[in-house]
Amino acid sequence: MAVLNTSLRHAIDGVQFDAVLVRDDTVGPAPTVLVFHGMEGRSDAQLQFATRLTEWGYQAIAVDLFGEAVSGGGIDSTTAAMTGYLDDRAALGERLTKVLGTLTAAPQVDAGRVAAIGFCFGGLCVLDLARAGHPLAGVASFHGLLTPPPDDTPHIVTAKVMVFHGWDDPYAPPEDVVALGREFSGRGIDWQLHAYGNTMHAFMAPWADDVDRGILHSESAARRAWASLESFLGESFGQESTAH
Repeated sequence: MAVLNTSLRHAIDGVQFDAVLVRDDTVGPAPTVLVFHGMEGRSDAQLQFATRLTEWGYQAIAVDLFGEAVSGGGIDSTTAAMTGYLDDRAALGERLTKVLGTLTAAPQVDAGRVAAIGFCFGGLCVLDLARAGHPLAGVASFHGLLTPPPDDTPHIVTAKVMVFHGWDDPYAPPEDVVALGREFSGRGIDWQLHAYGNTMHAFMAPWADDVDRGILHSESAARRAWASLESFLGESFGQESTAH
């Protein structure tokens, strides 16, 4: 196995973005998994998750939603960008559509075999991609926000949806979980939920350690969620696991 990182720098509306393709250079064409970041912007954590996905026979792209200038501005800059998109979900939807279209048009990507996973803010993003009817094989949200856009226009959703959720996550309380189930079932979406007890927000992040803010890493929840993701992606792409 020879993991190769390739920059997929691109411009959208005059903004420069720095996505990174991660693949095993010893294998041929593979399905692509887009990895969406949280409030920190495009990060090394994404690259680590992307590298782990290559062990299952996929290639992955660490997506840049904010742009190089915002990510380079530090946490204040990226937090402001995230807050702006949470306040304007229509603008978020437009950004997601343009970024998705650009990355799936890359020559290294088979646009017919693409899934997406996201963490925190990125978890919300992949759910919104599914809600908008984008032709993804599947999306998986890890400790993401769950509320739909306020002016969401119903679309036919073909993507399978997996939600990994910490039951004690203060940013997605139980009433949001119930509302999501009603929304997705009402729309005929193929969805499933894995909720982990005694688990807070950001449970996949090893650095998360702020109980007062409801942010805490959980080794057990992270391990279980990652193992379940392997099965979900295999089903979404209609293939057996290629882990080794």
